[in-house]
Amino acid sequence: MVAKRRTKIVATLGPASNKPEVLDALIKAGVDVVRLNFSHGEASEHLTLAETVRDRATAYGRQVGVLADMQGPKIRIARFQAGKIYLEEQATFVLDAGLDADAGDNEHVGIDYKQLPQDVERGDTLLLDDGRIVFWVEKIEGQRVICRVIVGGELSNNKGINRQGGGLSAEALTDKDKADIITAAKMQADYVAISFPRSAEDIHYARKLLRNAGGYGSIIAKIERAEALDVLDEIIEASDGVMVARGDLGVEIGDAALPPIQKKIIQRARQLNRVVITATQMMESMITNAIPTRAEVFDIANAVLDGTDAVMLSGETAVGRYPVKVIEAVDRICLTAEQQREIRVSHHRMDSHFQEMDEAIAMSAMYLANHLDVKAIAALTETGTTALLMSRISSGIPIFALTPYTETLGKVTLYRGVYPVSFKVHHTDHAALNLEAIEEMQRSGLVSDGDIVIITKGDPEVQGSTNTLKLVRVGDMVKPDDSARSHK
Repeated sequence: MVAKRRTKIVATLGPASNKPEVLDALIKAGVDVVRLNFSHGEASEHLTLAETVRDRATAYGRQVGVLADMQGPKIRIARFQAGKIYLEEQATFVLDAGLDADAGDNEHVGIDYKQLPQDVERGDTLLLDDGRIVFWVEKIEGQRVICRVIVGGELSNNKGINRQGGGLSAEALTDKDKADIITAAKMQADYVAISFPRSAEDIHYARKLLRNAGGYGSIIAKIERAEALDVLDEIIEASDGVMVARGDLGVEIGDAALPPIQKKIIQRARQLNRVVITATQMMESMITNAIPTRAEVFDIANAVLDGTDAVMLSGETAVGRYPVKVIEAVDRICLTAEQQREIRVSHHRMDSHFQEMDEAIAMSAMYLANHLDVKAIAALTETGTTALLMSRISSGIPIFALTPYTETLGKVTLYRGVYPVSFKVHHTDHAALNLEAIEEMQRSGLVSDGDIVIITKGDPEVQGSTNTLKLVRVGDMVKPDDSARSHK
């Protein structure tokens, strides 16, 4: 069997990649999930693009997930009359919540986030444009935040504002986000990413809004506020997965603190049986260059070695010159990193007691797989939970999630080492069901005669958790009598 890439690739769609011919090339190159960035574009455009992605993926026999990424609160400056200014160090500059949105000049600029004067005080450090510009807050006068320029340079329209150390009180879900969640439900997005959550309550609220709108998607918490780190486990447990959003997070906690925090978030997500995406500037140079830097190669490989489920590309595929080459490069790097023996060995939960049967079956299956010449695992699943639990355990063995449910097929596109297979159950007899699952995998070229395969499933007549594990050798299975079959 040809080695399959286990780490998933999430690609942001934009002007460089939303054309049909480029979408086709991205799908063929191996994109697993597309990200629709709700900071840009109209609802109708996102709905059309999601439908197009699914149509094109079906044409190529692929399952590609859709992630709807909410904008979150706009903590930004407004606009300058000239479009941009140049700030000298030690100059005085004012962030003015009462200023007209287009009246910015060399002395002051408006701000979209009107609460800023209430959220900061003398001595605070404000970082603009991802930390390229640094202000020190001298005093607050009504709606005006009067600052001293510590690090100057060019500042243009609509750049973001962060407070070093976090602490801005903006709500995670804006009115725009609430409307966009309804759009995400309409498109039946597989994942909905929530920007700037501060607590588990933000995630619970987002899930309630999505379910009330008819959406079934999983919720991803973007870890990008310093204060989110204080309640990290609570946010992870409230979510279906997390994103290490290294842009704003790095600005708030400082670049030097970011690498160990990234490792910690990945580790905790896996320990708590959640998926994790590593994002921001993974292959930034490839926006304009056809090959990555060595540092970017190391960045991707290290995220893989740490156990990330997915790496996410933003501007590289949304506006870059080489969107397809980026996917090909990430695919190459991930595949090579995954060959390292140390990431195929796991001690995950070896000393734990399990509360649920599907957890015990998942651990048993992976222990068998890692200690026997198993070629594949076939997880017959309704919700994808057993496949997720298996994927938390380091291994080089592919896990195929066989399910008839569209929402589950989309969900597992993000799980590391798990591959969706559309499979309709026609039998209630265990032997017939096992044979049909293996035949489906043979038709798809996933297994061959002589391969040892682990099958996990629940009782066909009863909805519920996985409670059965069986070892089979492809080609040795006996076809049951037709009388033993019960066609639905």
